Formats: sequence, C-alpha cells, structure tokens
Amino acid sequence: MLSVIIPAYNEEKMIGTAADTISGILADADIAYEIIFVDDGSKDGTWDEIVSASSRIQGVRGLHFSRNFGKEAAMFAGLSDVRGECAAVLDCDLQHPPEKLVEMYRLWEQGYEVIEGIKEDRGKESAAHRFAANRFYSLISGATGVDMSSSSDFKLLDRKVVDTLNKMPEKNVFFRALSFWVGFRRTEVKYRVQERTEGESKWSTASLIKYALNNISSFSSAPLKLIIILGLIMMAVSVVFGAISLVQKFMGQAADGFTTVNILLLFSASIIMISLGMIGFYVARIYDEIKGRPRYIISDRTDEK
Repeated sequence: MLSVIIPAYNEEKMIGTAADTISGILADADIAYEIIFVDDGSKDGTWDEIVSASSRIQGVRGLHFSRNFGKEAAMFAGLSDVRGECAAVLDCDLQHPPEKLVEMYRLWEQGYEVIEGIKEDRGKESAAHRFAANRFYSLISGATGVDMSSSSDFKLLDRKVVDTLNKMPEKNVFFRALSFWVGFRRTEVKYRVQERTEGESKWSTASLIKYALNNISSFSSAPLKLIIILGLIMMAVSVVFGAISLVQKFMGQAADGFTTVNILLLFSASIIMISLGMIGFYVARIYDEIKGRPRYIISDRTDEK
C-alpha cells in the first residue's frame, strides 16, 4: 500500500480537490493507497474539509495539530502515522503533479528506496520571489553540502527509509536534507511545477529566510565555521594596519590615525556581534533540543489508532 502524506495549512479550498484527484489517479492505476492530511493548526475550515473528505472517500484520514508547528513537523507526523509499505509526500496545492505518484510507485516496485521529485522549472512566480528562492537554495546548498537547487519535498520513500527517519530523535529536522543524508538506493523523477487553482502560496520572502535559517542550523554547522573565517579576515586586516602603523612610526611619519582607529573598532565590533549572534542562535537550538518537547501535538484525528 502507498501512503500519501499531505501537509495542509489554511488550504480549505484545496482539500476536497486534492483528495478527489489523488484518490482517482491511484484507483485508476490499481494502487492500494491511503491519504493522510495533516492540518498544521489552520485558522480556516481546513480541518472541517478534511473530516468531510475522510467521511466520503475510503482511505482518506486526517491528523489535526493543536497549533501551527510548521511544515517539517507536519511531514514527520504523517511519516510516523503511515501504514503502507512506502510513503510519498506532496503539497496540498497540487503544484506537485499527483500523476507522478504512479511513476514513482512503479520505480519503487523495481527496487528503488528513495524516489526524488526534481523540478524541471519553478512555474510562474514573481521576479522577487524567484530571486529569493534562488538565493535560499544557493545558501542552503552551500551550507548543507547537498544540491537543493531543484529538489523538493515531493518524494516517495520505502518503508525502511521511513522507519529510519522516524528513529531520529532530534526535534529540529530538515526532511529534504535528511532524506539525502540517510542514503539508500535512489533515483529521480522530473516534473514541472503546476499552477495553483485555488488559494495563495504561504511562502513569502521573510518566511523563506526564516526557513533557511532554521534548516541550516538544524542540519549544518557552516555558520559557526564562518565565524572562524571572519576572525581570520579580521586578523589579516589587523596585521596589515599594524605593519603600516609600525613603518610610519619608525619613519617618523605617524599620523593621528583617528579615522583608521574608528574604522577598525566598528569593523571588529560588527564581527564580534555577528559571531555572538550566530553562537547564540545555535545555543538556542541546543536549548530547544534539551527541553525534549515533542515536535508536534495532535489534538484530533479522523480515526482511532
């Protein structure tokens, strides 16, 4: 059986369409399935639509968070609840084409354990959003060492991969990168991002920046290494200015140097504050992990487990 996990946040207009479309495609392909909608603390009628879909379509069920915990938490809640031999994750807005699930499933039947959805293009979006997305993927690819430029959360995973991910104890997780990190036999399926038919994207430039910071810090120590680089740069600048000052002193040409001193003080203070901020951010993440709070809280579900 194929378990399809669909995180949903304020997607009341898309729940019924997604449930009908995906169930129809999988039924026509003669693939046994279940569809798990995870309501990430939506403020609209998303949960009511999930309850309605589960009552009229066999194999559809839902989980409801007590509040908004984020997409990563929603995906892992679904992974922890699947009953199938393999599981796929795709977006509720159907920008991940659901017909590709059949192709992914056939590849899984051939023995592949991670089938990665790779974007051929990003579809229609504003220039500002495209620029922000490209910068985000460049930043996160460099920090994690994994090429994220065309990757997405659209994946199909074998049960052993799902179980491996579920055993990871950390609270702050990055599904897209972890699915690379665990390894296993993998292949790719290319797709074109589809246009939304209802609603609006929940991703803004600010949310992309927050998403990048959270996921980079949860998966990579690259920002901490950047502090060392900044320190080396500062040391090199100090050596150069120190050498110049000594030469001028010995030649009797020493100037007051007020401007130079101010520049060096401002530069070094900026480096120190940035470094302290990075360290503090990581300390905060460590604090979150030590508290041991759950990734999410399920307040309701459409079935009894």
